[in-house]
Amino acid sequence: MGRSADHRSSKKTVQLDVRLREFVGYTLRRTSSIIQADLAQTLKPFDLRMLTFSALSLIINNPGLRQSQLADAMDVEHPNMVSLIDDLEARNLITRERSTSDRRAYAVCGTEAGKRLYEAAHKAVADHENRLLAGLNDDQRQQILGAMEMIQTAYKI
Repeated sequence: MGRSADHRSSKKTVQLDVRLREFVGYTLRRTSSIIQADLAQTLKPFDLRMLTFSALSLIINNPGLRQSQLADAMDVEHPNMVSLIDDLEARNLITRERSTSDRRAYAVCGTEAGKRLYEAAHKAVADHENRLLAGLNDDQRQQILGAMEMIQTAYKI
């Protein structure tokens, strides 16, 4: 007979991945999964996902950003960015207009509704992060951010 569902999900089970946890990448992925799951619940009342929240944040904080710049900043394929922009525009959170400097490109800006939603969601995301990182002091948070930034900088293409 198989194990019961209660036994499989028990937090008291033997940790089978002890050897894997010595790897930063493995531990970072597991930590990211926890953060992402909690963040999804945090953004749900705003009808946002991490991707749409990120796009809205960049648009609100960089008015007139071109769609191609947004796609590059988020590391999203340009065709995929179009549907993301369409979603935000359909919800009246952003506007899309021809760029004044390049008529082939579109510039995106946040609407008043978009700015209000962003501010409320931003506060919720900050609260989410503070709750998850409550056990860390400011120096520890800065060390983590600094280490991740160093990795990103070293391997930027």
